[in-house]
Amino acid sequence: MHESALEHKFSGEKTFKTLRYLMEDEKRNFALAVIFFSIKHSPAWILPLLTANMIDDLIQKQSVWSLVINSGLFIFVVLQNFPTNLLYVKFLSKGIRNIENNLRSSLVERLQQLSMGFFHKTNAGLIQSKVIRDVENIEQMLRHMSDGGQAAINGIVGCLIISALKVPQFLPFFLILVPLSAMFIIRMRKTSSIRNDAFRAEIEKMSNNVNEMTTLIPVTRAHALEDDALETMYKSFSNVRRAGLSLDAFNARFNAGSWVLFQMANALCLIFAIYCAWTGFISISTGEVVLLSSYFGQLIGSVILLSSLMPLISKGLNSIKSLGAVLESPDIEENQGKQELTTVNGVIAFNNVSFRYAESGALALDSISVSAKPGELIALVGSSGSGKSTFINLVIGFLKPTKGSIHLDGFDLQDLDLRTVRKHISVVPQESILFDGTIKENIAYGISDVSDQELNRALSDANALGFVTQLPDGINTLVGDRGAKLSGGQKQRLAIARALIRNPKILILDEATSALDSESEHLIQQAISEILKNKTTFVVAHRLSTVKNASKILVLDHGKVVESGSHSELLKLNGQYANLYSHQLIAES
Repeated sequence: MHESALEHKFSGEKTFKTLRYLMEDEKRNFALAVIFFSIKHSPAWILPLLTANMIDDLIQKQSVWSLVINSGLFIFVVLQNFPTNLLYVKFLSKGIRNIENNLRSSLVERLQQLSMGFFHKTNAGLIQSKVIRDVENIEQMLRHMSDGGQAAINGIVGCLIISALKVPQFLPFFLILVPLSAMFIIRMRKTSSIRNDAFRAEIEKMSNNVNEMTTLIPVTRAHALEDDALETMYKSFSNVRRAGLSLDAFNARFNAGSWVLFQMANALCLIFAIYCAWTGFISISTGEVVLLSSYFGQLIGSVILLSSLMPLISKGLNSIKSLGAVLESPDIEENQGKQELTTVNGVIAFNNVSFRYAESGALALDSISVSAKPGELIALVGSSGSGKSTFINLVIGFLKPTKGSIHLDGFDLQDLDLRTVRKHISVVPQESILFDGTIKENIAYGISDVSDQELNRALSDANALGFVTQLPDGINTLVGDRGAKLSGGQKQRLAIARALIRNPKILILDEATSALDSESEHLIQQAISEILKNKTTFVVAHRLSTVKNASKILVLDHGKVVESGSHSELLKLNGQYANLYSHQLIAES
């Protein structure tokens, strides 16, 4: 686009102005589309005129050449529709598809710039809907405005101009009866829309009930609540049936009433035109009677068509506003112009760091001061909500301290281009994230030219090589959507291999072995213990047995470090860590 969609201000302006901006770079394509549409759609109002001329030629026994000329024009007007329609679709499609592509490109570019705080507050399904549905709504709005809108406007303008030239005295009849007929049909259509919405609401309720029933089947069957579940579903089905019958009955009345009204209005136009021709009240030829009757039907249809486009246009404009919420979000991670790091040693220092989430009153972390250097493993333990995840997100740079500072190799993280920092960080989340590709593609994600030797070493270090080699296609085995073809433990081992193959200077394991059995966990710990010697490692652990060899264990409680030290030192304190550890030993025994 002429100006980046990321720079344009979508909110705070009228949506039609925004729409004009979106179409700015495509105005040539849209202008040509309008021209070719007007030509290709001309038969709608030219053919009735030529038909009227030929009827008059026949009745009045005029020159045969007049009949030949009108016949020739009739054929030409029909045939031109084919090439002009192709040209119209070509330019319209090019303009709309370019807008569609530019909008989606701008959206995904902005999503890669937004801070992680935005994604924590925003539902993933909503983001997906903006990229797919909202852009699709705008595309549909433009397409319907072009197809239906131009057809209606061309029809109205063409019919009124020809009528004004041929029978100007008849225009008042059109201008009174057409709007009255169209308004009555539009009013009935609005009532039909309300009935449709009510039926759709019952369908959605039924869908939710079915989803809830299938989810609760184990609970329902375990507690012999089948009759209660069935009663709920029968009631929902009955409501859908009742709403459906009501909708069908109304639609039957609406369709029949609209048809009768349309035909009666058309008949009234025809009768009045014949009366004028018969009595000489208005000088009208036989052909013009046919012309006026045809135009009357077109005028009513065009007005109704324009009214039917309003919901689609409104939906598209709302989608423009919806996209503006993402494209203009101030919650952006600023990296441009900041210092880039090409090498990282891995010395991290928290200096009196506090953090508070905007939507929460309490501090998530309170006055944390801790340092870590290469070769050290810092373990974070504590109950849910103690601040472990917040601590990790601050290390990665997903969050910024509310107070204090975090330094990497002596540089304040806020002064660094975090994109260059994260090239030296690997994270293994608690829930492994795999995409629908091969094992090799998942492990080497984002890395080009990975040798099979490097891949096998990473798999071996993650204790995953054994099960991978037993698969039919080995490292080329497809894992399925979100790794559906693998067990939880297998997915987690691949996630660990993905982190290790990058040879990071900073490694973060967020309960990375929680999905593994004790034996697999022990094997992985043994395998990666050597690898961790030159890395700065942070481990969030639920099973305290996994962090006994940590250089330092931080016990967090309500955002504060209440205890700090090695495993043996904390046991000697006989405090919160010792209490947690003893309880886990009892639970596991």
